[in-house]
Amino acid sequence: MSSLSRELVFLILQFLDEEKFKETVHKLEQESGFFFNMKYFEDEVQNGNWDDVEKYLSGFTKVDDNRYSMKIFFEIRKQKYLEALDKHDRSKAVEILVKDLKVFASFNEELFKEITQLLTLENFRENEQLSKYGDTKSARAIMLVELKKLIEANPLFRDKLQFPNLKNSRLRTLINQSLNWQHQLCKNPRPNPDIKTLFVDHSCGQPNGARAPSPANNPLLGPLPKAGGFPPLGAHGPFQAAPGPVPSPLAGWMSNPPQVAHPSVSGSAIGLGGPSIPAALKHPRTPTNPSLDFPTGDSDHMSKRTRPLGINEEVNLPINVLPASFQGHNSHSQAFNAPDDLPKTVARTLNQGSSPMSMDFHPIQQTLLLVGTNVGDIGLWEVGSRDKLVLRNFKVWDLSACSMPMQAALVKDPGVSVNRVIWSPDGSLFGVAYSRHIVQIYSYHGGDDIRQHLEIDAHVGGVNDLAFSHPNKQLCVITCGDDKTIKVWDAATGARQYTFEGHDAPVYSVCPHYKENIQFIFSTALDGKIKAWLYDNMGSRVDYEAPGRWCTTMAYSADGTRLFSCGTSKDGESHIVEWNESEGAVKRTYVGFRKRSLGVVQFDTTKNRFLAAGDDFAIKYWDMDNTQLLTSVDADGGLPASPRIRFNKDGALLAVSSNENGIKILANSDGLRLLRTFENHSYDAASRTPEAPKPAINNAISAAASAAPTSGGLTERVASVGSMSGTNGDTRNITDVKPRITEESNHKSKIWKLTEISESSQCRSLKLPENMRVTKISRLIYTNSGNAILALASNAIHLLWKWQRSERNSSGKATAGISPQLWQPSSGILMTNDVADMNPEESVSCFALSKNDSYVMSASGGKISLFNMMTFKTMTMFMAPPPAATYLAFHPQDNNVIAIGMDDSTIQIYNVRVDEVKSKLKGHSKRITGLAFSHVLNVLVSSGADSQICVWSSDGWEKQKAKYLQLPPGRTAAAQSDTRVQFHQDQIHFLVVHETQLAIYETSKLECVKQWVPRESSAPISHATFSCDSQLVYACFLDATVCVFTASHLRLRCRINPSVYLAPSVVSNLNVHPLVIAAHPQEPNQFALGLSDGVVHVFEPLESEGKWGVPPPAENTSTSNAAATSPARGSGSEQGQR
Repeated sequence: MSSLSRELVFLILQFLDEEKFKETVHKLEQESGFFFNMKYFEDEVQNGNWDDVEKYLSGFTKVDDNRYSMKIFFEIRKQKYLEALDKHDRSKAVEILVKDLKVFASFNEELFKEITQLLTLENFRENEQLSKYGDTKSARAIMLVELKKLIEANPLFRDKLQFPNLKNSRLRTLINQSLNWQHQLCKNPRPNPDIKTLFVDHSCGQPNGARAPSPANNPLLGPLPKAGGFPPLGAHGPFQAAPGPVPSPLAGWMSNPPQVAHPSVSGSAIGLGGPSIPAALKHPRTPTNPSLDFPTGDSDHMSKRTRPLGINEEVNLPINVLPASFQGHNSHSQAFNAPDDLPKTVARTLNQGSSPMSMDFHPIQQTLLLVGTNVGDIGLWEVGSRDKLVLRNFKVWDLSACSMPMQAALVKDPGVSVNRVIWSPDGSLFGVAYSRHIVQIYSYHGGDDIRQHLEIDAHVGGVNDLAFSHPNKQLCVITCGDDKTIKVWDAATGARQYTFEGHDAPVYSVCPHYKENIQFIFSTALDGKIKAWLYDNMGSRVDYEAPGRWCTTMAYSADGTRLFSCGTSKDGESHIVEWNESEGAVKRTYVGFRKRSLGVVQFDTTKNRFLAAGDDFAIKYWDMDNTQLLTSVDADGGLPASPRIRFNKDGALLAVSSNENGIKILANSDGLRLLRTFENHSYDAASRTPEAPKPAINNAISAAASAAPTSGGLTERVASVGSMSGTNGDTRNITDVKPRITEESNHKSKIWKLTEISESSQCRSLKLPENMRVTKISRLIYTNSGNAILALASNAIHLLWKWQRSERNSSGKATAGISPQLWQPSSGILMTNDVADMNPEESVSCFALSKNDSYVMSASGGKISLFNMMTFKTMTMFMAPPPAATYLAFHPQDNNVIAIGMDDSTIQIYNVRVDEVKSKLKGHSKRITGLAFSHVLNVLVSSGADSQICVWSSDGWEKQKAKYLQLPPGRTAAAQSDTRVQFHQDQIHFLVVHETQLAIYETSKLECVKQWVPRESSAPISHATFSCDSQLVYACFLDATVCVFTASHLRLRCRINPSVYLAPSVVSNLNVHPLVIAAHPQEPNQFALGLSDGVVHVFEPLESEGKWGVPPPAENTSTSNAAATSPARGSGSEQGQR
């Protein structure tokens, strides 16, 4: 069937549905197989209409089409069978067993036998796996969740689960357009034709000699009525007699996109039909990755379809396994799903010096805040450390290049305000729109390094708004102003590309967006008109009125699927509404504003879930799906009547303008955790003198390290990139800092000394209960909850230590103060990997833990096993060697996708759910030893025994960069030396661990920005890891020493000698040493060691200390050199005594 015929079926389905031909609709859905109506399917399942359910399914799939289809039919028939048993209708149950379920016996005879045996039970709930079966209604609801997931994952249902986004009564509209056209062809067209049939073409009879009206005034050629408002095809005809100018043949605003076929839409509607595409918010940050900004409608649908099958909820078992219980899958609600997760706690109070007018968080470094004020100042804040990195007063860069009207305006009144500040999508540029004519674009190079990039004399009068966009894959700046125009400028050269004219009042805001390969711009003016423009100089496609008329801004939800506007009228009436994009009409209006707002209300959106607005001396929050006010926060008071607000990208922080030139940073629990990482190292700056010069380039890994030379004569290359989230930018002096640890701010001496820990009394350490069968710990990790440690031993056995809640440990988190339980389920089974025919002691072990700690994926030279962490049962095994897996990493956005490093040097991207290798990456020459994903940069970093590091795009899996590790002069790596990689908390930099060095790399340039090398005489590094806040690096060595480094500049601050945790008899045994080290996920000063003798130790500093040592001061070069090059076990006085 042709695509047009297929579309006609959809139009007929819409027509039948609107006319209430319900049974006919579903019959056509089934017979055509074009659209699977999930709502109808759910209703039939809930009502237990099993014959209708299977008949409807038969239009889309058969039992034996694929394993998803088989599982769908199996679940339905099994439920039907269990319901018969529950009613004690044995004959019916036997009939279902023979007629419906026997077909599955050929695929799994054991399963069929087990189902048959249920007939022998008085109550099938006596079967352990069915013991939690509830009543019929709840069982159907639980099964329905599973069925929906299977349908969404089934390739046969692909593109059949979403009905096209059509305007209401689309078939009627097309008929009306056809009749309009027929009427235009009439020789003697009548003003109000009486059309009584569609069976033949329309023509008007001769009106007794009367003249036909001229085309210019012919009301029949006016715009069509709005969708959904068409008159019936009856006596008055299908025409709307509204006087107006003759429109173009295609009335819709997307009617003339270059080289893009698009349906016409009503000229009076915004007409955003089709699936919504994720894009930048209007007053917000623009998403980081262009490939994620604007996926196709198809890809958006794919993401919705595949997510519900995540391992993070429950693994889909193969058909040969009865589900362990009938407990439902949790719905995939947003992580940000409770009012408690809204940023409501005042975490920072900043003083800008003048009143903030506009604010924007950096799209990647989410604690970096850009501010524009009422006197033209711009400020750049690192809100975590409370540092004002930049303050620039307004200044015209080149007055001679400005227009005469602007020069005259500045002479008459030099006062200038900032109307808008905004970052570019990648954070490399930011723009400032001023109240007088000009826009200034700065380039950002990290830290406090901002540079003049472009100055544009953009508009006559004020520049009211500014945005960045990517038409034709070229970064542009969009501006609007008091001169009633919108202009588009090349962001690289400043050349003007488009001028859009058509508003009758000053243009107040712009909102660029992208849909189905079409880039467009919404604009709002002070007369309340909304217009939409394509990049083609063909005029506006929309002329619509916004609620509130006067000052209106528009914004999309973060994923680009929902459109909102916020406006305040001249009378102070404020409105936030959601638009029905396909209708160009208001979908819902949110209530809760003050009757008369005192100023123009600003709003923002976050997490695809919440709206926020500054009104009535507070911040008001709404759930997008509920028009009633969710909650209101006054931020401890001191807010203006209509405060300016701005979320960071993750929605964990909210910047709010306050009285007396202030800014308050509100945070939720995630935001507080993010900000706390700065407090943990606030003393770094306190130990510096006020006279310490600022480095010319503020490196993302604290620039203080530029004063610390690395050993071996290696020149440090400092990447000019943004400061790491959670890292001190080293741009403060001592007066800016409010140290958390007071004694550190009062050093009586500038002489720094490395903290040596040589006795067990100098720290807290705990030896975990042993398992006698284990000889060596190969892998070690804390669970994400922080209340357990999981180890994988060299003999393929997993060990799990759990801490329990008690009076001494109210949190139940892992601690060195209380011994945990070496945990096993009541069944007594162990999680033991498949070892094939290999000696597991000689194979490479690897594992990865799911985000919710429910599952661990693991391998020890044989097949990869998926274990349930609660029962220790093996859920499934896959990928028999060769090649054998050597490293595992879950994809950060999809727990079903795993990157698997192999011993043949390849990396396989494997989808567990569909049991399929999606991609095979080749670039290394030896086995893979490390994998790490960045969800910010959308890349996978790999490392291998070949000492090579590769960066791969996680979108298309193509290789982006590759580089071999810089080995220190005179050093050679062992033939199979491991290289490990781990991303910093900022997801931009990563730690590289090799036996010869520790190094920090910047990902986009794959450039080494910091390196630490032990002395040649010292023991090799066996493993290292970041602390949970990325402020420390813990490293262990083959001589059993542990070193703690300040991560920002890889400088040694504390050394723990073997005598602290090993008995004297063991210390003398050089074969006992740490092989792996793991950091607690919430406590930055706790780590654990896995030793070569099968023992695990947990370490924490003394409670009185609270931290591991004191960081070396950057300016103390005589000592910092020793610290930077200090070996694991040095010589002379620094040598640790065993």
